[in-house]
Amino acid sequence: MKIAIVGYGTAGQAAALFLARGGHALEVFERSEALRPVGAGFLLQPTGLGVLADLGLDEAARAGGARIDRLHGANARGRAVMDMRYADLAPGLYGLGMTRGALFALLHACERVATIRTGSAISALSDDGRSLVDAGGDTHGPYDLVVVADGSHSSLRARVGEVVRDPLYPWGAMWCLLPADDWPHASELRQRYDGTRTMFGALPVGRRPGDGDRRWLTFYYSLPGDAVDAFDAAALARMQREVEALWPELAERTRMLGAPAQLNRARYRDVVLRRPWRDRVVCIGDAAHGMSPQLGQGVNMALLDAQALADALVVHRDDVAAALPEYARRRARHVAIYQAFSRWLTPLFQSDHRALAPLRDACFGPLGRLPYVRGQMLSILAGTKRRWL
Repeated sequence: MKIAIVGYGTAGQAAALFLARGGHALEVFERSEALRPVGAGFLLQPTGLGVLADLGLDEAARAGGARIDRLHGANARGRAVMDMRYADLAPGLYGLGMTRGALFALLHACERVATIRTGSAISALSDDGRSLVDAGGDTHGPYDLVVVADGSHSSLRARVGEVVRDPLYPWGAMWCLLPADDWPHASELRQRYDGTRTMFGALPVGRRPGDGDRRWLTFYYSLPGDAVDAFDAAALARMQREVEALWPELAERTRMLGAPAQLNRARYRDVVLRRPWRDRVVCIGDAAHGMSPQLGQGVNMALLDAQALADALVVHRDDVAAALPEYARRRARHVAIYQAFSRWLTPLFQSDHRALAPLRDACFGPLGRLPYVRGQMLSILAGTKRRWL
């Protein structure tokens, strides 16, 4: 088939690699003039690592990433709010911290199997969904299938599936990479909380392409959305004071930040579609189900979507009319579970609801030590929870 993919992020790159196996002719449209990674370092869960294994990229991912065995979060008094180890779910299980650049470089192999058109911002679909219209008014197509993978701020989502919701989360984050030299928690995602208005963390993410053996941490700092948009020198100083007060060990590294421009801004959407497809168009990744980063599942969901879409086309012998409902069915429950948990958990860590913090701090630790509940929490963390009960 002739297939168009809109967006060259993780979802679009992975979709191109999977769909190339079917011998399809692929065109990828990317609005940026230059192909480059966008976004903070992330935690690749066992589910996402399994998708990379299907692509034959898991060993390269391990070589460039940082093995994560534990998630530890403490409040301002030093009390552990959560302490979870992957091995308690299954022996040998772990996550993998990676830079966006490292994953981008792995998935960039799709340039060998697809025609990539940069500087091409797709703004509309034709009435039958088989052609694309760019910002300059030029039409591309027709295509047998259009894959919309242009992220949580998608301009095409409303034309594909009925949008149930897609508001911006009221909170966002600032983030940057910091040197991981001599960092004592090399295999742990560590977080600090002070009520529900202050949250920051450090995730080892391994190497960045072109940096040799130097390793990095992704530092992220939660803020209300308007404060993210207005982050300036005074906000940077306040951030550094908070880190100094709550986590002096990390403050040794954040002191090296001298200007707001050294941090990147991130805003998120809570996206729910009635269904992620229409006719011959399908949404995948954040375009289909953007959510808070609280559970760290965005990249993993994008990889799983790409894999499921390609599998559905194989099962139905490239019958798009049958394959797209099959793809939606395969992903529906898993996506719904993580959207619900993300929506429920986010206010406990990022909100103005101050009364939630004592409840969180008092309950999360003890609940996490109960055998059944601990197993459920670990399953959510690892991305493997596919049933409500």
